[in-house]
Amino acid sequence: MIQETDFLVVGSGIAGLSFALKAAQQGTVAVLTKKQRAESNTNYAQGGIASVIGPDDSFDLHIRDTLTAGAGLCYRDAVELIVKNGPERLKELMDWGVQFSRKENGSLDLGREGGHSKNRIVHVSDLTGREVERALINAVKEHPNIAVYEDHVALEILTEHHLGETSEKAAKIPHAWGVYVLDADKNRVDIFLAKIVLLASGGSGHVYLHTTNPPIATGDGIAMAYRAGAWVGNLEFMQFHPTALHLPGANYYLISEAVRGFGGILRNSRGDAFMKNYHPLKELAPRDIVARAIDAELKKSGDPHVFLDVTHLNPERVKERFPNIYNFCLSLGLDLTRAQIPVVPAAHYMCGGVVTDLQARTSVSGLYASGEVACTGVHGANRLASNSLLEGLAFSHQAYLNAVEHIKTAKIPKVLHEWSEEGLVNSDEWVLISHNRVEIQTVMWDYVGIVRSNLRLERAARRMNLLLNEIEDFYKRTKVSEKLVELRNLATVAKLIIGSARYRRESRGLHFTTDYPERDDRFWKHNTFSHRDFGFVHSLPHSIVWDEDL
Repeated sequence: MIQETDFLVVGSGIAGLSFALKAAQQGTVAVLTKKQRAESNTNYAQGGIASVIGPDDSFDLHIRDTLTAGAGLCYRDAVELIVKNGPERLKELMDWGVQFSRKENGSLDLGREGGHSKNRIVHVSDLTGREVERALINAVKEHPNIAVYEDHVALEILTEHHLGETSEKAAKIPHAWGVYVLDADKNRVDIFLAKIVLLASGGSGHVYLHTTNPPIATGDGIAMAYRAGAWVGNLEFMQFHPTALHLPGANYYLISEAVRGFGGILRNSRGDAFMKNYHPLKELAPRDIVARAIDAELKKSGDPHVFLDVTHLNPERVKERFPNIYNFCLSLGLDLTRAQIPVVPAAHYMCGGVVTDLQARTSVSGLYASGEVACTGVHGANRLASNSLLEGLAFSHQAYLNAVEHIKTAKIPKVLHEWSEEGLVNSDEWVLISHNRVEIQTVMWDYVGIVRSNLRLERAARRMNLLLNEIEDFYKRTKVSEKLVELRNLATVAKLIIGSARYRRESRGLHFTTDYPERDDRFWKHNTFSHRDFGFVHSLPHSIVWDEDL
């Protein structure tokens, strides 16, 4: 089946849905989502959205905090863009129906998280993401120009290769014409053609064994964009959230950074408040420092976890501020107002991704990227807490502004190759290949985690090359399925992360290596992959770099 639309959105989080609501004013919009429309990383965002609201805050302070967290790799123009967009984008969310938490006097209740110099986190208790998703989904449902396709798995971005074009221009500057999509319910591959394609497919946390991400976060957008010829960069900067709940049945449930901002104290098994030994901001230090501090404490003690202590705080205020966290812990037998919370780091947020410019354009014409899938230059070597939802809103707005001009001259192609499964089989070897998912995650956790080394990365590279070759061989002779697609994408993104980490011969932000423990400002700033030869160039993350520039 072939579907045609003006705008095609891959992903149903805050970046994808906010773009869809705006694009629907200019034409038809199709939104593809792997599961139910509410399943996304946005839905699990507890902390909130950073924005300058209070009278004692300023754009300059928010910009400074973001640049500091990014460890010298943020693109200042991109940071300024999202910070100055903050108040207007928040107003749009409220217009769409988001009910943010407020004080008794009616003003917005502003929280504070690690790395922020002021209270500027707009939130909905500890369920901000869920409330944002609720409001956006309701607005999308009511719009006649938007169609949402659930249980639709994006396979590949349609480019000139799929149209049978081999011109020199097509080879150098690919164009996105749509997406091959697996309809999981009907078990068939459809074609969605579009004038504009927005990747808003979220993160890649399930590359790692332990993650706070939902199961859908398998790096699909990064892998597809890379295969289509787009530039990807800064993938060595995976943010490990310092405080994932470590209890049976918790599945690495996230304990929001806002708990530390509220006054929570990290303690080791001896009861020592150890963060004072690692950073002057203690519990409010940037996430990479807190994660490495916990990692160091665990390696020294051999303990499986440390503790986050809020027992010294007013219990009623804790319950009021963090009702979801409190009730979830209570369901597992832990009253966090009386007992300390066992926590460990877990893979949380990919700061790199598909490289874009300030209009959210990728190096593939007609292909835009926004949200966690993108590398906009905002996060640099480490994301400042609660900047992610703001970035998705701001860059989806930029994508919309540019796309409405691009669409005026864009056309939908009429000649293309349909997906062929001729000669492919439903292989009974899946029971063997399925183990590769855990193998990928284990290799990444053991060798490409919070602390790295040349030896660990070399071992990871050898193992990942073998795994990817096995998976690609299996993929070519087997009928496509959702699990196989995810496995292939996980292996691709894992290889890209390992390659990025091997080429950053310094320690900076989220990337720490024992062989190069110091920051080196002489080293090139950004790792960006060439899709052709897996080589590297150094370029700014907002730059569009073509093959002839190599």
